[in-house]
Amino acid sequence: MHTLRIAEAFSGHRFPETFDHLAADVRWVLPGQASIEGRAGVIAACGSSAAEMAQLASTEFSRFVSVGGDRVAAVDAVGRYVSADGNVSVVSSADIYEFDGDGLVTTITSYAVELDT
Repeated sequence: MHTLRIAEAFSGHRFPETFDHLAADVRWVLPGQASIEGRAGVIAACGSSAAEMAQLASTEFSRFVSVGGDRVAAVDAVGRYVSADGNVSVVSSADIYEFDGDGLVTTITSYAVELDT
């Protein structure tokens, strides 16, 4: 899978598609929060996130712009998340992916801010 497709899958919450492309020592940096270290830790965090999203009534992206090369990729997205009780959250995010020479993700840096609905 090309770096751009890996980045798009991860940022698009299609986490299982990316698991085989994570380096053993991958690091997920969440500025302002603790970083998540190691493949198992990132997969566990993805599982928690996916479980939360499974409870949502809907998820849609109004913006999903991506760019990528051999060693880096980035996704700029705006997602609208609607809970089962109708609460709406709009989140703007930017994810930057770094890859090693074998095409494995070594670092993910994710910035996110909640926007007014």
